[in-house]
Amino acid sequence: MNLGRMASNLFGAWFQIGRHFPRETLDAITKTVAEGEGRHRGELRVVIESRLSLADVAAGVTARDRATALFSHLRVWDTEENCGVLLYVLLAEHRIEIVADRGIAKAVTPAEWAAITAHMRDAFAQGRYREAVQTGVAEAGDLLARHFPGDGEPRKNQLPDHPLVL
Repeated sequence: MNLGRMASNLFGAWFQIGRHFPRETLDAITKTVAEGEGRHRGELRVVIESRLSLADVAAGVTARDRATALFSHLRVWDTEENCGVLLYVLLAEHRIEIVADRGIAKAVTPAEWAAITAHMRDAFAQGRYREAVQTGVAEAGDLLARHFPGDGEPRKNQLPDHPLVL
């Protein structure tokens, strides 16, 4: 059992989620997601989670495990062209994970996703929470526009644009 992870999830600054992500920030992120989806055929879902349960931490559940579980639970994989992407932030552990559906994973390299998470991490480290997530959304949108460009036709929104805060 990792005591550092336990302490982060029990005592970390996760309780400040409302201060870091007020309604105005969530609305701005929603707008960035919607604008990006106007340029590509992908579907982006943002999840911001304050912390993991102590039972999950004790069981060894990692941020990646949780992101993968949410990818499935939220049905991000269930998009028409298999082009769903989950952008997951775990505040207590300062972790960012991106999970892409198989259609996207064939076209985008792990290094490209890692560059996005690095840019987000830099903004988070400076306390720029809104900009961190908007940067991740915009950069993911750029990759999707390159690999899954829109055809100019309005399309049905398959996943909610508003971030899910847990």
